[in-house]
Amino acid sequence: MKTNSLLHTPEGVRDIYGDELQRKISLEERLRERIRSFGYNDIETPSFEYFDIYSKEIGTTPSKEIYKFFDSENNTLALRPDFTPGVVRSAVKYFMEDELPKKLVYLGNTFSNRSDLQGKFKEVTELGVEHLGDSAVDADAEMIYMSVCILKTAGLKDFQICIGTEEYFRGLCEAAGIEREERFVLSEHIRNKNYFGMLDFIESLDIDSDIKNALSSFSDFAGDAEVLDSANELAKGIERSEEAIARLKRLYGLLRVYGVDNYVSFDLGMLSKREYYTGIVFRAYTFGTGDAIIRGGRYDNLLEKFGGNGAAIGFTVVIDELMNTLSAQHIDIAVEEKRAIVTYDSTSLSEAVELAEELRSKSIHTEMLSLDFTEEKLKERAKETHVSTLYIIKNGEREEAEL
Repeated sequence: MKTNSLLHTPEGVRDIYGDELQRKISLEERLRERIRSFGYNDIETPSFEYFDIYSKEIGTTPSKEIYKFFDSENNTLALRPDFTPGVVRSAVKYFMEDELPKKLVYLGNTFSNRSDLQGKFKEVTELGVEHLGDSAVDADAEMIYMSVCILKTAGLKDFQICIGTEEYFRGLCEAAGIEREERFVLSEHIRNKNYFGMLDFIESLDIDSDIKNALSSFSDFAGDAEVLDSANELAKGIERSEEAIARLKRLYGLLRVYGVDNYVSFDLGMLSKREYYTGIVFRAYTFGTGDAIIRGGRYDNLLEKFGGNGAAIGFTVVIDELMNTLSAQHIDIAVEEKRAIVTYDSTSLSEAVELAEELRSKSIHTEMLSLDFTEEKLKERAKETHVSTLYIIKNGEREEAEL
């Protein structure tokens, strides 16, 4: 391999450094601390797991979209495409004796081996939460409220949390006798807003005409809370779908108590490609990006796949997408570090070390540089690293230069 080839990264990944990385770290820390304020505790799971936890039976990411490799014992391993299965695996292993709900927060990268990302990165950073062991609609409401708080903490003012539910759609399919594979196909048409493909597929099914009408109306079930009544009317007598709508109405009532109902809209056609979601699903959108910056939902059966039990709900913040959005909206990410540079001549090392340690004890990030470098180069470094004060020590004497 040529030397210059060694300097390139594979397609879909990149290096992050300098100001961009400082802003990213600052944003991550602020958002993570906001989540901790709700009583969530940190967890860190491996970047790769046994492939089986992402299998079709679990209902997570399609195999072709996962980076797979083998260990020395020929076990198939996978770089995580999704945090939730790994966190659930860990929770079942360590926390399932707990009677009270478990609230966990994590930060790390996920990996997607897809060829259709159209300029998007295959490695992205996600900050996420999982609320395990609580089936109440109150937990759903807290998740939505936390999402609003997170986006406000990031500096956003104009955004929308769009809420749907898997249960309404699955109730209709169950009542119609639609098998799992057919449900996958229909779900994909609805999810992709492929209206004509959806209608053609529904017409090909030998099902009740009223259910056909309900399934054909998903494009109409988007908007404010009034669309829930319209959807409920078309699902009369289908208990599972009616219960799903009733739960969304209870959720909306709680969000009004939290005072965040003005950030909320509904879309029953917003279905997830991840099969493990069982109840509400939600996404956050804003200006400057066509993609969701928060994705979440309820997955009440996933713990059973790992030998545990209990309901669960969670969401992830796509940090890279959020940073792009903040940049597009000209919202600064504050970096609150204090920084200084201490420069010294050949006779003043001990004084420089003493000063640098004094500054570091005051939480001032301090770099030491020899005066062998020119003053021009030192000032360039200070500007590049956002240093507020430059200390110059010559012959044991100290000078300060405010920058």
